[in-house]
Amino acid sequence: MNASAETVDLAIIGGGPGGYVAALRAASQGARVVLAEADEVGGTCLNRGCIPTKALLRSAEIFEQARNAADFGIIAEPPRADLPAMVKRMDSVVSQLRKGVELLLKGRGVRLLKAKGSFLSADKIVARSQAGEEIISAGRVIIATGSVPARPPIPGGEGVITSNEILWLKEIPGSLVVIGAGAIGLEFSHLFSVLGTKVTILEMLPRLLPTEDEEITTELGRAFRRRGVDIYTSATVNEICSSNGRKQVKYTYQEKASVIEADLVLMATGRVPCTEGLGLDKLGIEMDRRTIKANSRLETSIPGIYAIGDVIGGLQLAHKASAEGRVAAENALGHNVEMDYRAVPACVHTHPQTASVGLNEAQAAAKGIKVKVGRFPFRALGKAVAIGDRTGFVKLTADAETGVLLGAQMIGPHVTDLIAETALAVQMGLSAKQVADTIHAHPTLAEAVQEAAEDIFGLAIHK
Repeated sequence: MNASAETVDLAIIGGGPGGYVAALRAASQGARVVLAEADEVGGTCLNRGCIPTKALLRSAEIFEQARNAADFGIIAEPPRADLPAMVKRMDSVVSQLRKGVELLLKGRGVRLLKAKGSFLSADKIVARSQAGEEIISAGRVIIATGSVPARPPIPGGEGVITSNEILWLKEIPGSLVVIGAGAIGLEFSHLFSVLGTKVTILEMLPRLLPTEDEEITTELGRAFRRRGVDIYTSATVNEICSSNGRKQVKYTYQEKASVIEADLVLMATGRVPCTEGLGLDKLGIEMDRRTIKANSRLETSIPGIYAIGDVIGGLQLAHKASAEGRVAAENALGHNVEMDYRAVPACVHTHPQTASVGLNEAQAAAKGIKVKVGRFPFRALGKAVAIGDRTGFVKLTADAETGVLLGAQMIGPHVTDLIAETALAVQMGLSAKQVADTIHAHPTLAEAVQEAAEDIFGLAIHK
């Protein structure tokens, strides 16, 4: 086995949206950086998560628009969904973006190793690949190894697929059972229901998107049911059996034992940190089961070793990992920066879309904060009526005493883009009145944010 050695300022294990962003930030400040990634640069988000799912969801959106084209005065032949062609486009999108990241890394002088990194000591890692192994001596190390799909111990789960496999199906399934109603489960439920699959969702907790505002999740549930999706919340999956090439899912709902048969079963019960095989036991890094503990500077219990993204728990979001990557890189280079989690937006790209940032009404109440709430429905908005997408509303939560905007919750057209305005407002501590007094262009969907802010004071013009 070949062996070589190199000394760098910063070594990063994992090249996802946390790791590669950290590498680019450090390299832009003149640091010598090595990035070890065993799979493809971009991590789960770019290769098996955020980007490929959005590419497929865009195909589904166009398919649905084509089916409803007559409503807009467009007469066309009935469209047909071609899943292999959709997947081919998805692969092309992923490849293009991955090459872009590789060029950015190369352009800033980051050395990218296609190898699995693990610790030999606090300041040495070994990068192993089929070509051999290389020892890297590093002044600082960032762990950014992400997460993998969770597989709960349900008896008879052989042949059940995860979000890793469902992206590359050869044909549209006739029926699909989705176990889990978080963002992953809901996005795939929406995708395949649009394509004609009979979808059933089984969720252990009392509602969809359990961490989101209840008004939002109730509205989303209505939209899914109108599309023909069956939803069973507070349902416990007991066993999954195979029979004649099909799956039988045995579950308990409302204290009654039930069985549903489907072509495929998708396990979408979340993700768990990928921390095995890193040699963390050699270092004695403080852990919480599989999660690495890190402080507000993203430093672990071992000085000079940082951890970011899904491996440290919290919201499992690519943009959170990227923000942590920037902070960890700054601190690894001797600066003193702390993470600020007040305004981390969360988005679900179903139809209707959902988005949230900051505190919702229930979360504020749990903290003992008295709030005022404003709402504005898209059905009363000119742009929403014009584009034929009127489902949902914008809900804003403000501190009743100070008027400071605490959070925003949205469901409806393009809210995954609209959330950025309120994220900025929450981050900067702006008041609801400042948002309401800001002139918003007309006709735009963003006017719903302004009107919701006005509604906090009972002043919404079009409500």
